[in-house]
Amino acid sequence: MTSESKGGSGQLEGRVAVVTGAGSGIGAAIARRFVAEGAKVVIAELKPDAGRAIAEELGTAALFVQTDASLKEENENMIAVAVDRFGTVDILVNNAWGGGSIGRIEKKSVDAMNHGLAMGFLGPFWAMQAAHPIMKAQHYGRIINICSLNGVNAHMGTAEYNTSKEALRTATRTAAREWADCGITCNVICPAAKSAAFHSTMAEHPELVAAADEANPMGRVGDCDEDIAPVALFLASEGSRYLTGNTLFVDGGSHINGSAWAPDLDA
Repeated sequence: MTSESKGGSGQLEGRVAVVTGAGSGIGAAIARRFVAEGAKVVIAELKPDAGRAIAEELGTAALFVQTDASLKEENENMIAVAVDRFGTVDILVNNAWGGGSIGRIEKKSVDAMNHGLAMGFLGPFWAMQAAHPIMKAQHYGRIINICSLNGVNAHMGTAEYNTSKEALRTATRTAAREWADCGITCNVICPAAKSAAFHSTMAEHPELVAAADEANPMGRVGDCDEDIAPVALFLASEGSRYLTGNTLFVDGGSHINGSAWAPDLDA
């Protein structure tokens, strides 16, 4: 698949991207958009069937690398594979999330908190560390971390997720400051989208489904391909070269007054 065949304008022609959690949802949407714009993309995904399916859909411009994004060595490996196959890494999108459950903060286990921090914060942190020397040497890099309104608005029931995503948001801003003179920009997207994680959560709490669209100022929860991926493309492109350390709320305005989120938690 070429950028021309998908109607792209070649904004990422010659660039190499690594996208974690790219087997579905937001990650897959970003991978599709990047390839359409001329990039080579490593599909870093834990689930082999999902990862291979996206890579096959995208053709020779994509490479599936099975990756547990909660493990340091696997984050380092995906970066190494990208360099070995495509020659460099220009863009890193930390999107992967796996696991977690809804429950009161006093009932969260040590294992749940450790897994959340490893997946949502430490994994992306290690990926950033691995990509840094490559980006610094070429004086060019785009780091895009997918965080969440859950942390910003302190949504109930998801302490491990909220905590890890806010830690990542802070680390992103710190990296933006430290790496600004290296030609590396570091930014965050806090999306509201009907992703795989969204559907999984709503399956557990169907009482929230009807309220989700209604609670959004624009009247709908966003689409991964049409609402989120274009903003990731902007952050990956030359058009964002003077933008770093920022959080873009791609959420239909739901961050303005906070979105209603009140799952039925057991007492």
